[in-house]
Amino acid sequence: MSILPKNEPHKPAGTPRNFFIWGPTMSGKSYLAEHFPNVLVLNTDGNSAMGTRPSIQLKNVRNSDGSLKVSVIDQLREVLLELGTTQNTYQTVTLDVIDDVCEMIKQAICIKGGKETLTDFGFGKGWDMFYSILTGLVMDLKALPINVIYISRENTKTDDAGNTTEVPSLKTKFYNIVNGNCDLVIRTRHVGKSYLRNVTEIRRRYKASEVDDPKILEILKVIPNALAPETKVGK
Repeated sequence: MSILPKNEPHKPAGTPRNFFIWGPTMSGKSYLAEHFPNVLVLNTDGNSAMGTRPSIQLKNVRNSDGSLKVSVIDQLREVLLELGTTQNTYQTVTLDVIDDVCEMIKQAICIKGGKETLTDFGFGKGWDMFYSILTGLVMDLKALPINVIYISRENTKTDDAGNTTEVPSLKTKFYNIVNGNCDLVIRTRHVGKSYLRNVTEIRRRYKASEVDDPKILEILKVIPNALAPETKVGK
């Protein structure tokens, strides 16, 4: 029996499943993420008690001598394995925030290798390990049969002319790995009494009639430019 797919056009998936949410502190990033269906939060900033969804605190745990007892890398792998191989009711996993996850991964590699920085490994070995682990994490998350949300803070970028632009605080090289596997990038802002959201990047134009998850559709409907207009049928 041939393993090749039938040579014919197929309909692309109509529901975004991987999201990147960024914005300044207290702009509603975590609040928005909590409205996705059945969320499990992988928390890094110690604010898990402030949320309404079940959470796991990510951290590198050390022995009394300073050596690594449990790394965040092993912790993430264990969580992802259970999410992907056991019966559970979670439909969304959120990394809040991905910036800290990257720093924790770097820290774990350095502690285990007895180095101060990744550069100290020499010949790019430390950075090779980091990028391999980060890429593997993103790919494993994408392979899960659930929604994935990455949350990042906001930073400002200044060009040669002195113009400033707001950007995700996740470093560009890391952002390219994460965003390359996301369907929708959403920015949050808090202006006066209003919490604003807008789409800054999108993989394809999603239509309401194609989105098969009612809770995700409800979220997308209130975010400008998240959904494309429906194609009008001729008379």
